[in-house]
Amino acid sequence: MPITVLVVDDQELMRMGLKMVLGAHPDIEVIGEAENGAVAVSRAKELRPDVVLMDVRMPVVDGVTATGRIVGAGDGSRVLVMTTFDLDEHALGALRAGASGFLLKDTPPEDLISAIRSVAAGDAVVSPKVTKRLLDRLIADDPGGMRDPGILDVLTAREREVLEQIAAGRSNAEIAEQLYLSEATVKTHVGRVLTKLGLRDRVQAVVLAYETGLVRPGG
Repeated sequence: MPITVLVVDDQELMRMGLKMVLGAHPDIEVIGEAENGAVAVSRAKELRPDVVLMDVRMPVVDGVTATGRIVGAGDGSRVLVMTTFDLDEHALGALRAGASGFLLKDTPPEDLISAIRSVAAGDAVVSPKVTKRLLDRLIADDPGGMRDPGILDVLTAREREVLEQIAAGRSNAEIAEQLYLSEATVKTHVGRVLTKLGLRDRVQAVVLAYETGLVRPGG
């Protein structure tokens, strides 16, 4: 079965271009489009796409709000945000709302295709290092987004260490080397961290690590 995609952007030319790029791949099928967040939420509920390609700056309902509504509906659609700026506070808002990552709009077509396939498979596509840079800037400027660090009490000491390593942008292999563990053990710890904290992927783990103060901007 092909990966079904809903394309959301307020610019018609952008939607047309994305549909042309995606349509060239037989394992991806564009099943709908939307020009704003309100239409996106309605169409996502109707069509239940595997992946929603979501612009963040749109009229009527913005992409951040739409992302939260789509993810919150629990229909299984995963959101991949597309933004013009890599340090876009709207992109951070979308990650907090449940997006599985974000890409720049000038991302090469082959990288976009790879990202859609990864998101459809349940992975996050944003490099935690990119997310970390975004969070370094935005949380330092707006500390009001912090959350109660007590929510991390469900983690063991080792799991907290693993979460710190995830927030630093390290891969499983790098974490294994840093903590003198096998990759299989690290993978198990990562899975437990995500499950205990109710997180969908590593990107949300990075965000939470910042919001609880486990890691701090510049640290």
